[in-house]
Amino acid sequence: MEAPTILHAVLPNIPPYVSYSWLAMGVLIGVALVVRNKLSLVPSGLQNIMETFADFALNLSRDNIGHRWGDKFYPLIGTVFLYIMTCNFFGLIPGFDAPTSNINMTASMAVPVFLIYQFYGIKVHGFKYINHFLGPIRSIYALPLMVMMFFIEVIGHFVRPITLSVRLFGNMMAKHTLMIILGILAPAIIPVAILGLGVLVSVVQAFVFTLLTTLYLAGAVEEGH
Repeated sequence: MEAPTILHAVLPNIPPYVSYSWLAMGVLIGVALVVRNKLSLVPSGLQNIMETFADFALNLSRDNIGHRWGDKFYPLIGTVFLYIMTCNFFGLIPGFDAPTSNINMTASMAVPVFLIYQFYGIKVHGFKYINHFLGPIRSIYALPLMVMMFFIEVIGHFVRPITLSVRLFGNMMAKHTLMIILGILAPAIIPVAILGLGVLVSVVQAFVFTLLTTLYLAGAVEEGH
């Protein structure tokens, strides 16, 4: 049986994925306040690291959504990436737990992403947003094809939050389980080889979730052709 985590021992009535989600929020807010109070024209240390992440999120948003909407969605993209990556890294710390290894936590991020990009799709295009669901050919002669494409697209959109949450949850749960098993079998190797793999998986999964979020937002605000 897996040993209880530090926060679960301190807050036994709160599920670990909730308490460590709060801790991730607290860490990011604390880092943001520290960086804001020590802003310098010549960045160094923590400011340099955070500016690197900020530039990465801004470029990712602009390259996939465009400058107009990319700048608007940039805070969301950057927050999603940093938050998920912080939660993932918690699973690498002894006595901690990765909240992203719980399906409730990943779903709580995937569902808002789904609602946000649908909201902006309707806000930008109005009723014409339905064109995104009708396929590339739109005429009275292609009505049966349009109806079929509509149902296929609707199903595909509702599947997106499921795949977003399950993909992140599955990979982080598998990584967590693998580290526990290999740590028992090979305690001399786990600190180096498997922790290095865990860092890579944590970053890649945060990037994949963020990239898909960016692409969904881009598809919602672009013109349906």
